[in-house]
Amino acid sequence: MSKHSSINDKIVSLSQLLEKIHSDKQNGKKVVFTNGCFDILHKGHVDYLAKAADKGDVLIVAVNTDDSVKRLGKSPSRPIQDQEARAYLIAALESVSYVTLFNEDTPKELIDAIVPDVLVKGSDYKPEAIVGYDTVIKNGGTVETIDFIEGYSTTAIEKKIKAS
Repeated sequence: MSKHSSINDKIVSLSQLLEKIHSDKQNGKKVVFTNGCFDILHKGHVDYLAKAADKGDVLIVAVNTDDSVKRLGKSPSRPIQDQEARAYLIAALESVSYVTLFNEDTPKELIDAIVPDVLVKGSDYKPEAIVGYDTVIKNGGTVETIDFIEGYSTTAIEKKIKAS
């Protein structure tokens, strides 16, 4: 298998994902879930995803679709990269096991379907306020936060580009 096809193989539909993680869970693997827009991939994203991956054996990253990003009320120019490009870049990271796209405003339905062992978001969230908290906790999992690297954000990069 070429390296290129292995990147594409990590990008899966929900039904493919559920099949794969069912097998992973049966084999005793700890499933970690996180989500985001990941519009302009930067050091902060890579660090965050590597730390999330360290919390288990399988890291699932749910990426907002273009429509979902637009509904989040970020700047009108967002997303800067389309959903296929964003998913491909995330899938290219060694720490990421699977990438799936979601079009809803939150990943609640995905989390309810996947029931990860560990749900991860940035430390700008209080664990109890993280979407999917109830599902994960009631199924014996944990909800954890990761500190961001100061000074790295897509918004900051976008401002820097506009200023130049």
